[in-house]
Amino acid sequence: MEFDGADVLVLVGEPDAEDAEIGRIPEHEVSIRRVDHPSRVLAVGQQIDAEEIGRGQGELTLSARSCENPELRAYLVAVQPGQVVSGTVSAVHDFGVFVHLDGEPAGLRTGFVRLPDLTWSRIDHPSEAVEAGQRVTGEVIMSETRDGRVTLSLKALLDDPFVPFAEQEGRVVSGTVTKIVPFGVFVRLGPGIEGLLHVSEMPGASPGGPGRLVAEGERIRVRVAEVDLQRHTVRLCAHDS
Repeated sequence: MEFDGADVLVLVGEPDAEDAEIGRIPEHEVSIRRVDHPSRVLAVGQQIDAEEIGRGQGELTLSARSCENPELRAYLVAVQPGQVVSGTVSAVHDFGVFVHLDGEPAGLRTGFVRLPDLTWSRIDHPSEAVEAGQRVTGEVIMSETRDGRVTLSLKALLDDPFVPFAEQEGRVVSGTVTKIVPFGVFVRLGPGIEGLLHVSEMPGASPGGPGRLVAEGERIRVRVAEVDLQRHTVRLCAHDS
C-alpha cells in the first residue's frame, strides 16, 4: 500500500502471484468518516478488505469504506432488493425519512425512504405521511454497502390506486381542487388519485388565470379524459366537453 496524493494504491493478491494487480482507492472511498488524508485511517503495509467498484482503462478501482465496518457490511449484503423489512422512523426531513431497521447493527441507522416512495398520494413533505417513532414496513429497493444504506419503498406494499381508477376513464366524476397553478388546477379524485385539469380545458379561463374560476377546496365535476397507468397521471377535461 502507498499513497498517491489523496488516493491509495494497494496490491491486490500475493506479491509474486501472476494475477496480482494494483488497485486504486479514490479519496472519497477510503472511509465512511471524513478524514483530511487517508493516512489518518490507513498505514503503508496494512492489510485491508476492499470492494471492487469499477474497472476501466486497465485500472482497478476499489472501495475501502464499503468494508470498513464488517458487521454493517454483512448486514447490508444479506438484505436483498424485493425483501420486506420493518423498522422505526428516526427522523423526518424535507428530502426523505430515516429508519432504524430491525436487525441492523446497534448504533446505526441504515434505512432511508425518499419522498416519492412514501405514498401514492401527492404530498409536499414527508411529515404528511409518517412521523418520528412510527413503525413502518417497506420493500427494499437497493442495499448499498458504500453508503451504508438500505433504500426502501413504503408505497410498494400498498395497492396502486390508479389500477381500479382506470375504469373511470371517460366518465364524469366529482373531485376537490387541491392546487391552482398557472397552467391549470389539480383535482383530488380519490385516495392517492389527483388529476390535472389544464387551463385549455377550462371554458372562460385565460392562461395564468384559472384561479378566477375555481378555488382551492372547491368541489367540481370533471370528465376523466385519460388515465396513464405507466406515468401515474390523470388528464381531465370539462365535464360538458
